[in-house]
Amino acid sequence: MRTLSEPTGGSRTRNISLSGNLLVVTEDTDLFAAQLDGSSTATPAELLRAPLMNNISTDEIIPGWCCYWYDEKLGEYAYLGLRDKKFGQGAVKAFAPQIIVSGEAKGCGSSREHAVYAEKYAGVEIVFARSFERIYQQNCRNVGIITCDDFTVLDALLAGEELPLDAFTRRANDIERAIIDLGGLFGFNRETRRGTQSPIKPDFAPARPLNAVEKIIQSRLSSRNECPEDATVRIGESYFVEADVRFSHEYVTPMAAGMFAQQFGADAALAGPESCYFFQDHLSLAEPVLKRRANGLELIERVENLGKRQEEFATLSGGNFIGPADTGGSRAICHNYIVENVARPGDVIIGTDSHTCTAGAVGAFAFGVGATDIANSWYNREILVKVPAVIQVNLLGELRPGVCAKDLMLALLAHPMIQGSQTLGKVIVFSGPGCASMNLDERATLCNMAVEAGGMTAMFEPDQVTHAHLALRGPGASAGTAVLSDQEATYSAVVDIELAGVEPMVALPGDPRNSVPLASVDADIKVDKVYGGSCTGGKAYDMDMYASVFEQARARGATVPDGVQAYIQVGSEAVMRYAVDRGYIELFGEVGVSVLPPSCGACINAGPGVSESPDEVTVSAQNRNFPGRSGPGQVYLTSPYVVAATAIAGRLSSVEDMLNTLNTRTQS
Repeated sequence: MRTLSEPTGGSRTRNISLSGNLLVVTEDTDLFAAQLDGSSTATPAELLRAPLMNNISTDEIIPGWCCYWYDEKLGEYAYLGLRDKKFGQGAVKAFAPQIIVSGEAKGCGSSREHAVYAEKYAGVEIVFARSFERIYQQNCRNVGIITCDDFTVLDALLAGEELPLDAFTRRANDIERAIIDLGGLFGFNRETRRGTQSPIKPDFAPARPLNAVEKIIQSRLSSRNECPEDATVRIGESYFVEADVRFSHEYVTPMAAGMFAQQFGADAALAGPESCYFFQDHLSLAEPVLKRRANGLELIERVENLGKRQEEFATLSGGNFIGPADTGGSRAICHNYIVENVARPGDVIIGTDSHTCTAGAVGAFAFGVGATDIANSWYNREILVKVPAVIQVNLLGELRPGVCAKDLMLALLAHPMIQGSQTLGKVIVFSGPGCASMNLDERATLCNMAVEAGGMTAMFEPDQVTHAHLALRGPGASAGTAVLSDQEATYSAVVDIELAGVEPMVALPGDPRNSVPLASVDADIKVDKVYGGSCTGGKAYDMDMYASVFEQARARGATVPDGVQAYIQVGSEAVMRYAVDRGYIELFGEVGVSVLPPSCGACINAGPGVSESPDEVTVSAQNRNFPGRSGPGQVYLTSPYVVAATAIAGRLSSVEDMLNTLNTRTQS
């Protein structure tokens, strides 16, 4: 395997050769399975000539229920969620691949560090891919897995060459290379504290106009990365930045808490516990779903233990514990709570969930991190940030009635300047006169799904809409620091969007990027379940949209048809109060829709609304439809308007089509 020399002068010299198994993740899942069971006769060269699988999500690397574990058991679950899975538990670990290879955008989706630990505990040391999602690649680096997108390096290994570590990391910056060289983030920090690793001084650029993202990063630089006078942060360089807000949920807190105690001592204290939040939101409605599974009792026990360990850690550490609600479910989904109560313009916010970017709606620089990063930040408030390139999306005009931010985001996922891997690791900044027509909940939807475009995060610069939202928090609440881009700031790309041209959209099953105009779907798609909820579809304005459709249905005497299960799930207790005050809860019940308390629920395959078999069809307002994300069935992603119309029609339907059908029934 890898050979390491002893540290010399605070650094290590690694020589790497191919001495273990090579596993190639091909589009042909039969060929992938044949590698695991030993029946494949293809040579490595032949395997690499086959089409490689793109967009492997962390849900596929390790399904959500497997994240109830956070030890070496994870290795048994590696790739258990892979699309068209044709192998059993433990097959990848038994194969013990030293190197695993795939195509574009490896590790998209959730920030769960369990995915890279599943690979690590299955034997993986090096991951090759054509491109990587930011969080996945950072998680790999943090735990000591080498990532490389240079396939000439792989060719050299296959030719029997022994290569220095530098061959794999030549595209990394100095800090990234040092972290890889020292086996991960904790090793880097440990050697830095000991003085065996020389402090790395990142490069800065000459003073220049900055966009809002660059300004926030520069304003929050750690004392060990202070910016010299007449200099600015440099795109592509990494700096340690102090986080204003840090949060985690019950999926990740126990894993991170174990790391924290192991690395910093059982008595270590959180730095600034008042700015740390701990949410029980992902699994708060999981028990009824888990009971139906063969190992349900074991899974329920695991879930209960996760919650107990999180609450214990939050209580002992002095952080803010946002636990279960007395009425069932959670008090709030973490992202909804952070936007409603915590996030401020100019803040740096990190959370152990890829949709942390939701807080960009208020002008915060917010992004998801893994367990190692959050544990490290609990100790010193620091997070390593690689200054991203920024894409400016100018919104022009206004959306048409019946079209909303979800449609706009799905349209952006198919835009020629956004689609593919063009946004990987970048930030989307929404600007232009059309922003004024977007309320804060609609802004949150756009920022929330930036990660589905492969972006690091997204944000709106603060304006009157932002300040009106902050004013709702009452007197004494901090307004933060409104950070605006310099007029002469530069961007990696500028995209102009005429909002009036956006039409209702739908993402076909398998990936949010499978987005097409709803009108282009010719098939009559009958549905089994309809779900309006999650951090994307459970906000107050989402309730307005659902209600606007259901009111029209009620006026025509229409209800959800037999054979269709429809759910609306609010994102927080505040949204529930909003819906109750406006009569929405009563309305939803009258048309046959079940209302659920706050929880991530079906979106994470842990609540009412999940599919139970592969042939079930769900239409959902959530943000992801990766294979297995919400059960084994097929998930179509749409807007709240279309979700509500589909619930009444019993098939994938626009509001217009639903009304035409109902009017025809009335006339006949």
